[in-house]
Amino acid sequence: MKIKELLKENLMIMNLTAKTKDDVINEMIDKYVSEGIVTDRDKYLKGILDREAESTTGIGDEIAMPHAKTNAVTEAAVLFAKSSQGVDFDSLDGKPVKLFFMIAAPEGANNAHLQALAKLSSLLIDPDLVTKLKETKTPQDVIELFEKAEQKKDSDDAKSDLEDTSTNEKNDKKPFIVAVSACPNGIAHTYMAEAALKKAAKEKGIDIKVETNGSEGIKHRLTKEEIERADGVIVTADKKVEMARFNGKPLLNRPVIDGINKADELIDLVEANQASTFHSNSDEQIDDDGPKSGFWNEIYKDLMNGISHMLPFVVGGGIIMAISFFIERYTSATSMWFTFPNNIGNYAFSFLIPILAGFIAQSIGDLPALMPGVVGGYMATQSAASIMHTTSVSGFIGGLIAGFAAGLIINALKKAFRFLPKSLEGLKPMLIYPIISLLLVGGLMFFIVNPIFASVNAWVTGVLEGMGTGNAVLLGAVLAGMMSIDMGGPFNKAAYAFAIAAFTSTKNGDLMAAVMVGGMIPPLATAIATTFWPKKFTKQEREAGISNWVLGISFITEGAIPFATADPLRVIGSSIIGSAIGGGLSQLWKVSVPAPHGGLWVLALADHKLFYILSVLIGAVIAGVIMGIWKPQKLAKNK
Repeated sequence: MKIKELLKENLMIMNLTAKTKDDVINEMIDKYVSEGIVTDRDKYLKGILDREAESTTGIGDEIAMPHAKTNAVTEAAVLFAKSSQGVDFDSLDGKPVKLFFMIAAPEGANNAHLQALAKLSSLLIDPDLVTKLKETKTPQDVIELFEKAEQKKDSDDAKSDLEDTSTNEKNDKKPFIVAVSACPNGIAHTYMAEAALKKAAKEKGIDIKVETNGSEGIKHRLTKEEIERADGVIVTADKKVEMARFNGKPLLNRPVIDGINKADELIDLVEANQASTFHSNSDEQIDDDGPKSGFWNEIYKDLMNGISHMLPFVVGGGIIMAISFFIERYTSATSMWFTFPNNIGNYAFSFLIPILAGFIAQSIGDLPALMPGVVGGYMATQSAASIMHTTSVSGFIGGLIAGFAAGLIINALKKAFRFLPKSLEGLKPMLIYPIISLLLVGGLMFFIVNPIFASVNAWVTGVLEGMGTGNAVLLGAVLAGMMSIDMGGPFNKAAYAFAIAAFTSTKNGDLMAAVMVGGMIPPLATAIATTFWPKKFTKQEREAGISNWVLGISFITEGAIPFATADPLRVIGSSIIGSAIGGGLSQLWKVSVPAPHGGLWVLALADHKLFYILSVLIGAVIAGVIMGIWKPQKLAKNK
């Protein structure tokens, strides 16, 4: 994506009338609202003011970059504004601001948008470009300047990739520095600091590699070898970044704004050996997601770590197993053509709960928690017949408990043994943690979790197997509706996990059909709405609607997220209604899909194929029609 796709002529104010900081912000937001970029003025204003409260976005050199990322924004955009007299914007250098770049980023902004925003931000460290921008008279002049600057940057970057010795080849003759740049929103300052540090290093004949932690995630991640080889480390960050890896290195830790305005000074300090040696607690937990964001968010993050690592086993094993059942219809249960894929699928499925538990544990307690988590998860798959009269297992629920227990136990052991002498540090990961954690997790699973939850799991399985049509329809509607509430978030994952747990316990694909139908409907509904009500959607949304035809039938619910971000009430509300109807119909018609993924691509494996298609089609049409009629014309100005 090119910068001109974000920086448009209709989003420019060439002569601001505002004389104060508050008035400038309001005047620019009013322009966004009038152009249909911002749908909720108060919410976007709050985002801007919250960012200003963290630190001023007046970065100096008469430039300010106020920005916010919120679902009040319909599409990523940059509003350019000029003030001939300048406005006091609390800039770091105390100078009045004449050039304003107000960035509006939707919560569902894709990588192409984020890369373009990063490129625009990095260009603004060029003093020649800034000088010429102050002299521009028309929006066309602004566009032309940025196009030329972008072409030059792309050319320079291509040359740099070919000539780069800091990341591809060791050059022990030249000084080498590594750096990390990060800010809370990660859509402007992160990349300006990166560009400034690279520019300063190049002028001084110093090799540098800069890791960025922005909205795109971590880019150019530093390797262990690069850190070891570096003369020192520069961290310019306003959020938490991974620090333990820099243990023993000379390190400067400064705000991100220093990376923009004081890049020369920071590099000189490192090369003059004036950076203090960084000492890290060896048991420090690494977290790239910033400061802790609440108990339930941490629980969700840990759970998602387990589920994300489990899903390849679910998808690969489940679909191969489903294919084996399809083959069995035309061969026999003893045929190699059936037993070979069926065994492979079963082998993959046998790892589901151990992997889930192990990576939940690792998310909480880091690497030492992986082993006890995996073993605890494996124990959850083993019968509790030795201590109670049942052959049931604690299963999915037991695996969840094992994972969280293992992680918490490891964290407790780290605290308990933190005063161990340095000479005995090596004993902790190699001897103390593995033995004690395994005994504690094993004892918990054997004596408490398996006996109790094996009975619970047996009861749930019995209820599912004996459920009447009415209850099945209701459960199918609820699970399918949950798939649309947050489209990949906690509700979606909870419904999917419940269906997987039922599938692994009963080998019955009824509830898998319900969640599959529910997950396909939101993207298909947006595709239908953008096709038949095109004037109610932006050009960008209409293009996304086309791709959602494919994403929808592929069971990729996340295709609807950009629409839900821009207009949550209407998109999510209509999707829930359609998904619930589709999921309920799938259970009424006794549709079964013995595969955990694939959407309509696994139609050949489904029972009652026609009703499977009808469940999806009816739910998607209902959701799409509601969405198309409900969405007002005024929310989307077509460009």
